[in-house]
Amino acid sequence: MREIVLDTETTGFDPETGDRIVEIGAVELWNHVATGRTYHQYINPERGMPQEAFEVHGLGDDFLRDKPVFAKIADEFLAFVGDATLVIHNAPFDMKFLNAELRWCKRKLLPMEQALDTVAMARKKFPGSPASLDALCRRFAIDNSSRTLHGALLDSEILAEVYLELIGGKQPDFGLSQSQSSGAAAAADADWRPRPRPEPLPSRITDEEKAAHAAFVEKLGDKALWART
Repeated sequence: MREIVLDTETTGFDPETGDRIVEIGAVELWNHVATGRTYHQYINPERGMPQEAFEVHGLGDDFLRDKPVFAKIADEFLAFVGDATLVIHNAPFDMKFLNAELRWCKRKLLPMEQALDTVAMARKKFPGSPASLDALCRRFAIDNSSRTLHGALLDSEILAEVYLELIGGKQPDFGLSQSQSSGAAAAADADWRPRPRPEPLPSRITDEEKAAHAAFVEKLGDKALWART
């Protein structure tokens, strides 16, 4: 199963009022294991970077000026994503921006059902607790000390670790849910007994070992426990 853990950075909160994507970062997972394949791209938003966005991302107009516009990287991005499940923290936000950019350059849109929202997963698993990426890193003891500024690739790498913890750790299929160990299943476990072997195992003791043991017991005398019949 192929999954893409993805994050975007934007100039603001709403593409319909002129905000654009300035960075995309993504990490590929195969059967919940990172493959080492990543996608990372800075994007020229074709507008000035607001001061508040610059303070969050550290990306200024001069840095982004020579980067490609979204239309130039759209096909490469779609090819990397393919039909994989998109694991995104607050998926509605990123999907809104991605599909706005794709619509403006007349590319196919990404269906919402292709996205898996880790915010919703965290709120379901830990109701009433903070569900921010930083809060989940603290909960799962994931080191995010290098996250001084928001960066799409770094955030997607951290999110991949958080996601694996949310689904039960790095080997989720080995975990047994509480429902699996209750009710009829628990009763069946309690009644389990080993069945006799259809064929007894052959002795693994050699004739030399038998002779050495008999000689040893003989030296112990007639009162030795092993000499009693």
